[in-house]
Amino acid sequence: MKPALLEVMRMNRICRMVLATCLGSFILVIFYFQIMRRNPFGVDICCRKGSRSPLQELYNPIQLELSNTAILHQMRRDQVTDTCRANSAMSRKRRVLTPNDLKHLVVDEDHELIYCYVPKVACTNWKRLMMVLSGRGKYSDPMEIPANEAHVSANLKTLNQYSIPEINHRLKSYMKFLFVREPFERLVSAYRNKFTQKYNTSFHKRYGTKIIRRQRKNATQEALRKGDDVKFEEFVAYLIDPHTQREEPFNEHWQTVYSLCHPCHIHYDLVGKYETLEEDSNYVLRLAGVSGYLKFPTYAKSTRTTDEMTTEFFQNISAEHQTQLYEVYKLDFLMFNYSVPNYLKLD
Repeated sequence: MKPALLEVMRMNRICRMVLATCLGSFILVIFYFQIMRRNPFGVDICCRKGSRSPLQELYNPIQLELSNTAILHQMRRDQVTDTCRANSAMSRKRRVLTPNDLKHLVVDEDHELIYCYVPKVACTNWKRLMMVLSGRGKYSDPMEIPANEAHVSANLKTLNQYSIPEINHRLKSYMKFLFVREPFERLVSAYRNKFTQKYNTSFHKRYGTKIIRRQRKNATQEALRKGDDVKFEEFVAYLIDPHTQREEPFNEHWQTVYSLCHPCHIHYDLVGKYETLEEDSNYVLRLAGVSGYLKFPTYAKSTRTTDEMTTEFFQNISAEHQTQLYEVYKLDFLMFNYSVPNYLKLD
């Protein structure tokens, strides 16, 4: 009788041990799936040098409540996606990108960032920031970097310098962002900077002489030689001239954003706007984990092109030319949710 009782007690202990083991395994399985549900990207975007990556901070924040900023940027992403889908014939004329298409995408390896720079949308200051971020201590204050140094291509690494596998890895794992601006305000800003400033002789020679030769009747020999007095009406006529678009791609300063950054082929995680430049820029820096010591440079620029200035420049543009110009930049208006300007007289 006593041996039988001891056997029963031994079996009870074994059962309890098995039950405890099973229960522990069940809890671990539940915990694992909870983690995977919160981080569907797995380890690809985790644990960057012992910290969370920008992508993880954006899509899997520690605080699960959606902030107004996060909701705003989700709406901007959706706007781009919807526009690409609705205008697929126009936006996806080219099915495959080449490395040359990626020369505007600046890479920061240390913080896993890719920034597509768009001229006339605060790109000088953002290039300065990228030099600080990727400089590994070489720079600390972005505003101490001269503007001309920020535009030296050797000072920043761009995505086209990598191999195809390396490009694909970075496009998948790094946080990609760009900044945009109201298309016609950006265009007027480019015109004012490149054609009304006497020091921009290289633009006068390369583009000004060509524009005057094609668009100005009875041009003087001096105007044809210098190209330094291009009128805005002539600049617009040059942009909408089919011969211009067949001859060569637009210069980057007036090229469309969708042609520079290819947002229908590359999924951008953040779309910043010139109208909310400081707020959006500092949000990027916060996601990168550097907001404690790095802020977007702020300063009052008295020569900045405004909406009122843009309205004045378009007063002398015919309704026909306004309509043709809008068609050139239409995708930028739609993709980044800019409404048709009130001053336009579209046919």
